[in-house]
Amino acid sequence: MDKYPEPRHAQDVAPAAKQTGYPDPFKTKVKGRIKRRLGDEFGLANFGVNLTTLAPGAMSSVRHGHTVQDEFIYILQGNPTLVTNAGETRLQPGMCAGFKAGAGDAHHLRNDTNEEVRYLEVGDRLPGDSANYPDDDLAVKMVDGVYKYSHKDGRPY
Repeated sequence: MDKYPEPRHAQDVAPAAKQTGYPDPFKTKVKGRIKRRLGDEFGLANFGVNLTTLAPGAMSSVRHGHTVQDEFIYILQGNPTLVTNAGETRLQPGMCAGFKAGAGDAHHLRNDTNEEVRYLEVGDRLPGDSANYPDDDLAVKMVDGVYKYSHKDGRPY
C-alpha cells in the first residue's frame, strides 16, 4: 500500500515554485498571486486544489473560460471582485462560485481592496482543455498535460 502524506495545515504547504505559465505581458497581470498546490501535495491526479492568496491589486488570472475544465472557488478571507460576462460581483468569505466547462462564461477574481484575499480553487484535470480569453490576444491549449500559450491567430509567444 502506498504511503500518503500526513494531514497538514494548508498554509504550511510551500508556494508553487512556478506561479504562472502565462507569457509576457500577461504574467505581470497576476503578480501578487500566490498558489499553494494542495492537490499536488497529496498526489491527487483527477482534480487540482489550490489555496490561493491575492495581494491588494492582484488578479487570479487573465479573464478566461475553459472548454473542458470545470472550476470552483470558495472565498476564505477578504472581499474579491468576481468579473464574469454578466459584470462584477463583490464576494465575501463563505461565498462560492462555479464555472461549468464550455459555458463560455469568462471569469477571474480581482483584489481591489487593501487586504489580502484567500480562497480555494478546484478544477478537474481532464485532457484536451483549451481556454478563451475574450479581453486579450491570448489563446491556450493543453498539450501532453501542459498549457501552451499563443496569440489568437496561432503565433507563439
